Amino acid sequence: MSFLKEIQRRRTFGIISHPDAGKTTLTEKLLLFGGAIQEAGAVKSNKIKKGATSDFMEIERQRGISVATSVLAFEYNGIKINILDTPGHKDFAEDTFRTLTAVDSVIVVIDVAKGVEEQTEKLVEVCRMRNIPMIVFINKMDREGKDAFDLLDEIEQKLGLKVVPLSFPIGMGYDFKGIYNIWEKNINLFSGDSRRDIEETIEISDLSSSKLDELVGEKAANTLREEIELVEGIYPGFDKDDYLNGNLQPVFFGSALNNFGVRELLDCFVEIAPKPRPKQSEERLVAPNEDKFTGFVFKIHANMDPNHRDRLAFIKIVSGKFERNKSYLHVRNNKKMKFSSPNAFFAEKKEIVDVSYPGDIVGLHDTGNFKIGDTLTEGETINYKGVPSFSPEHFRYINNADPLKSKQLFKGIDQLMDEGVAQLFTLELNGRKVIGTVGALQYEVIQYRLEHEYGAKCTYENLNVFKACWVDPKGSKSEEYKDFVRVKQRFLAKDKQNQLVFLADSSFSLQMTQQKYPSVKFHFTSEF
Repeated sequence: MSFLKEIQRRRTFGIISHPDAGKTTLTEKLLLFGGAIQEAGAVKSNKIKKGATSDFMEIERQRGISVATSVLAFEYNGIKINILDTPGHKDFAEDTFRTLTAVDSVIVVIDVAKGVEEQTEKLVEVCRMRNIPMIVFINKMDREGKDAFDLLDEIEQKLGLKVVPLSFPIGMGYDFKGIYNIWEKNINLFSGDSRRDIEETIEISDLSSSKLDELVGEKAANTLREEIELVEGIYPGFDKDDYLNGNLQPVFFGSALNNFGVRELLDCFVEIAPKPRPKQSEERLVAPNEDKFTGFVFKIHANMDPNHRDRLAFIKIVSGKFERNKSYLHVRNNKKMKFSSPNAFFAEKKEIVDVSYPGDIVGLHDTGNFKIGDTLTEGETINYKGVPSFSPEHFRYINNADPLKSKQLFKGIDQLMDEGVAQLFTLELNGRKVIGTVGALQYEVIQYRLEHEYGAKCTYENLNVFKACWVDPKGSKSEEYKDFVRVKQRFLAKDKQNQLVFLADSSFSLQMTQQKYPSVKFHFTSEF
């Protein structure tokens, strides 16, 4: 197949939502259609001993939540689909924000009973800032929930989206009869039997036909006719360009757990979702069909294989072909590197690939050369941007609980911080180590992984810090800057990149410091 054809058949997307709306379950069902797994495991049920295929860290299995973004690929109708399943839990939002730099489109999952939740709002905001095309999937239709029209209104108001339903539910909860697919003009009856892999659809091109009454009963049929008439009256027709520009969002209804409405979503997705898109770098706009390879690291994962203590850097390919054993330039370190075993993923299974194309995600074994946001090219100096570190909201001292294992502890902290799980600050005054995270749950993850993956024990001590602010090094020669460093010495620390950070203990003291030293500039993300 030609290079251009390979690009045309790639679709790379992320799945985002509030925790528990059913992201991971939906991912599993999509894989089922791709023939990638034979039996999909539900995330929560204890009866099935088989955990979800996409959650492979021990801590995820214990708590039934996803804490790391997993990458999964499968083929469907000749289209190569790459899914990035993101954590929904707000303590891991940073991982999700970074993942959004690597996707071309997004599916937003919403729980029919809970409607739009806070985490969904934050993530959708990021997608809107970047004009990422979105498809909305309203999940759990086999349970009692909000009225379809109320839900569509809520999505428009709270998320600021312009929706167009491409399928519509017939009833809900106990009365849930099935789904009318507006996009393909057919009806899919709900049997409630989750053992059946794939439901049959019945073509109905004309809603006024009596066939509809036979299928779902007269009452439900009449309700559906009225509702579809309303839908056609209120909502705009589907326009593919509007969707691709991020101005229109198609909506589908279904129940991922019962594998219902998922095929409709997938068939439409394959048809309308964007192919790999050009990406803006600091130097220029890079198009996917350029001959020369470029790509960037959007995630690093340590110890994917507990037996080998390896680190994998996940690279999103933006342009050109990535070939095994070919030498590429690591732009930040300005050195050439070769990769003998680049991996493609299917949850826990990894395969070594010889060639990958734009849109694909490749895992490279890393011995500590990569940081999040690094760019690889065939020699051109390009820096992709937009993978920020946010200012943490929780701070704790980290102490070594086992003096004999201090080497393991430092190695562990070092690697976990490169992964972007949290940020490490070293106090200028006494060299004590402080860990800053976006959410409190990360401390548990760090403690757990240090012990199980590095054999090191740590304890935490609370530290009263309101915000970490990066200090702009410009003007560091001025008297005012030197005075600031002298007076505020006990609040200063260095981050991993050796940038100076001011740890303000309250919003009041931050304001006072800004007033007292007007020429010293503070930043709340690290990429300035």
